[in-house]
Amino acid sequence: MAIWRSIVGKMWLTIIGLVAIVITTLGLFLLKYIDLTFADPVKIKHLFIYAGIIGFLLTTFFAFFLLTKITQPLREMKDAANRIGQGDYSTRVAIRSSDEIGELANTFNQMASELHTLIRDLQHERDHLSSVLRSMTDSVISFDAEGVVILTNPQGQHLLEDWSSVDWTDEDTPEMDAHVPGPLREAFRICLKSGKEMTVKVHVKSGVWSIVMTPLAATDSVRGVVAVLRDVTEEFRVDKMRKDFVANVSHEIRTPLSMVQGYSEALLDDIAASPEERRELVQVIHDESLRMGRLVKDLLDLARMEAGYLELTFQPVDINGLLSRVYRKFAALAKERNIKLTRSEEDPALLLEAGDGDRLEQVLTNLMDNALRHTPSGASISLDAARVEGAKGDSIELKVADEGQGIPREDLPYIFERFYKADKARKRDTNTGGTGLGLAIVKNLIEAHGGTIQAASEQGEGTTFTIKLPIAANRKMHIKPPGY
Repeated sequence: MAIWRSIVGKMWLTIIGLVAIVITTLGLFLLKYIDLTFADPVKIKHLFIYAGIIGFLLTTFFAFFLLTKITQPLREMKDAANRIGQGDYSTRVAIRSSDEIGELANTFNQMASELHTLIRDLQHERDHLSSVLRSMTDSVISFDAEGVVILTNPQGQHLLEDWSSVDWTDEDTPEMDAHVPGPLREAFRICLKSGKEMTVKVHVKSGVWSIVMTPLAATDSVRGVVAVLRDVTEEFRVDKMRKDFVANVSHEIRTPLSMVQGYSEALLDDIAASPEERRELVQVIHDESLRMGRLVKDLLDLARMEAGYLELTFQPVDINGLLSRVYRKFAALAKERNIKLTRSEEDPALLLEAGDGDRLEQVLTNLMDNALRHTPSGASISLDAARVEGAKGDSIELKVADEGQGIPREDLPYIFERFYKADKARKRDTNTGGTGLGLAIVKNLIEAHGGTIQAASEQGEGTTFTIKLPIAANRKMHIKPPGY
């Protein structure tokens, strides 16, 4: 780089120019007075005053030159740096020269451009991360080392708001953990202390949550924790149902098998002394085998229904005829047990456009059988049907109400589950041969018709099952797959 293009060169050339001007001025205006004997000193004094004024003007001009070439560009770069610091990354400075100031301005512009590109890429990454977090069904919550929430997605925010309604504080809660919800505190402390990822399951209210805690590692410490929470209530419930189902099936089959085995061994050992005793043992074996057969049949039916392999024959169904068949089926048994059985009057409007009459009869038969088994002598059972209006169209409402022992309120939400028994002390009636699957089958059949079933009960006052079936034929038929 040539010296006259640098700031130092420009200053040097300027000073040389000023010196040359001063010397020239002295040579032109003062030399002719030097040989004088100072006869007129006033003129000499005036001459120096004029020279001083000229020097002052020249130095002032030099100062303004430096202000324009050096100070003003630096001020522009300072203002541009302030604007960039405030977020205006498109700011650029004008390049007014090719010296060091110009090169500094050019470098500043390049730095601003690269910074703008970097910030834009960071914003894209942040937006991408934000979109990923928003689209996640799991709750993500990030805490700093003091337990303060620093980042969360909408699901996590909703979870924090839900859990904030519960008071988790206790005397042993450190102040740094006060912001962390109670179910997460123990895992938060362990993860923050150990610096290792950990997985736990917690029960909060009526739900089960799987929590993965991951530490946010800094250079020499853990600066926070990220918690990913997944609602596994349904998986936990299904797993529990599977275990309970296996246990219940084993229990239900073990009892008749034990009896069949015991009575058959008695026959083999000739314990029965008379033909009547042998006939009694054979009858017990026969009854228990029938009971196992009904259990296996109900299990197969229920499995087919839940797998979507239920075959229904949809056609118009006269509800009046359906009620008449069910009423006749149980009228004699109710009279024998001194139970008053009533039914609603016939109504021409009680007609389903599409339904499986045999399956609906199976539903009512199961509900009536349960009502008879749990209704004492002298009480009553009613079988009613009516057409009701609804926002989504008219429907037929079927009710089976008894005056039996009733179902505990805490058991009502679970009575349609397999093998669930509201009366834990109730012994199975070997004459009726219940399998504990009836209400589960009933619910599946009603839902296959596009309807709903509900139960209302008060202990000691009776139970009412209410079925609603849409009249319009808008239900999907369940067809067996080929080769089933």
